Amino acid sequence: MKTFNKKFGERIRKLRDSFKLSQEDVAKKLCISRVSLSQIENGERKMSAEEAAKLSGIFKVDVDILLDLKKDIEVTIKKEQGYSMETSKSEIRISVPQKNLSKFKEVLLYVLNKVGSKPNIGETVLYKLLYFIDFDFYEKYEEQLVGASYIKNHYGPTPVEFKEIVNDMEDKDLVEVQNQYFQYPQRKYLPLRPPDLSLLKAHEVKVIDEILERLSDMNANQISEYSHGDVPWKTTDDGEIIDYESVFYRTVPYSVRKYSEDEQDFQ
Repeated sequence: MKTFNKKFGERIRKLRDSFKLSQEDVAKKLCISRVSLSQIENGERKMSAEEAAKLSGIFKVDVDILLDLKKDIEVTIKKEQGYSMETSKSEIRISVPQKNLSKFKEVLLYVLNKVGSKPNIGETVLYKLLYFIDFDFYEKYEEQLVGASYIKNHYGPTPVEFKEIVNDMEDKDLVEVQNQYFQYPQRKYLPLRPPDLSLLKAHEVKVIDEILERLSDMNANQISEYSHGDVPWKTTDDGEIIDYESVFYRTVPYSVRKYSEDEQDFQ
């Protein structure tokens, strides 16, 4: 029979994977080493009450629920705005906002049809392209294109909704391919259909094209490093959702908007 520590460690690992966070990301937030977090996830080290409290903040779930091993915790996409939490006798669902699911799918398919066949375009590069599409559009027009929720992790911004949306699209709209880029394993996605351009406006397509022209030749290391220089990423704590409003404090070369003199003085 598994001990509490073993089961609790498995829960932490499952939640970390759901939020697309590395061990290094969570360890940094907990102010412990990556080795210590690995020991916790393997059931080899007990977690202190202070560390459990910090974890509840990272995963947006109450401590007592986090410690209740009789209930499963699952990240799902729902239509409500903002994060919410539902509990039942056997399951807890952390609901992620839908953020215009249909448009997310068509934007992803547009990107994949344009650049998905390039050898450098794996999952990590896709995350960053989607981030810059969303945040550049918001800076330019003060409205959301897809409006996905991006978490700050060690490798740059990561869209929370991506995994669930891709699972829904698998074998219908796209196919996942396990590949290798130089000596590194790579997860690629190839489109099975063209995007429905009726769901994308001309100025939305223009922003996407500009970003693909500028960034789609970067490899995973290059685009991750580039994203680390952007103010929204720099001003967000590890493991937290990146605030769209922070785009208005961007600096060169990331800013894509021409500001008036008054707005420049404000910055």
